Amino acid sequence: MKRSLQTTADGSHTLVVEAWGEGFHSQHGAIQESLHVFIQQGLLAKSEKKIDILEIGFGTGLNAWLTAIHAAEKQIRYTGVEGYPLSRAEWEGLNYGAQYQQGKHAELFTQMHEADWETWQMISPNFQLRKVKSMFEDFDFQLETDLVYMDAFAPQLQPEYWSQSFFEKVASTMRKGACLVTYSSKGDVRRALISLGLEVEKMPGPPGKREMVRAWKR
Repeated sequence: MKRSLQTTADGSHTLVVEAWGEGFHSQHGAIQESLHVFIQQGLLAKSEKKIDILEIGFGTGLNAWLTAIHAAEKQIRYTGVEGYPLSRAEWEGLNYGAQYQQGKHAELFTQMHEADWETWQMISPNFQLRKVKSMFEDFDFQLETDLVYMDAFAPQLQPEYWSQSFFEKVASTMRKGACLVTYSSKGDVRRALISLGLEVEKMPGPPGKREMVRAWKR
């Protein structure tokens, strides 16, 4: 999976899978998209003090890093699943640390990427991280979550990860009151989530995208 570095509209980087011509993040702004979809509509929508998060698509680590920064008084346990982890050269080339909040959290970004895979690592006093190297279909969904970040590649590229059968595995982890957030608002995605009994909301999307989805397990 050959990947190249590109700069998005807000000045932050993304990686592009050259065979697909598809970026890990929105070309309208990688940091802007992650903040809007996963932090504002996900993390900040949860009132609990202790939150278990599952991310489908750890990717560049941007969502996890921003979550650690914005954890505030919350205690977070974060599981990120990724089938094709970045090389050191790839993550070292990303400019998130310098681009966001005047570089105050650059060391945290490095710490997250240097953390061992497959085991829980204490990244900060209120943020534990477990990075799992696994294809999504092979991941063991035997865990409980309060918040799911669904950040796989677009449905037209990886439809198997946006199907009802895959969402059933994801939803099986969700506690009562848990929610799932994703940048996608395609009708097939919404219908798959609704079919599982989730309460689906269409939310305003990040820059360059009209809508996104948030789904609750009531």
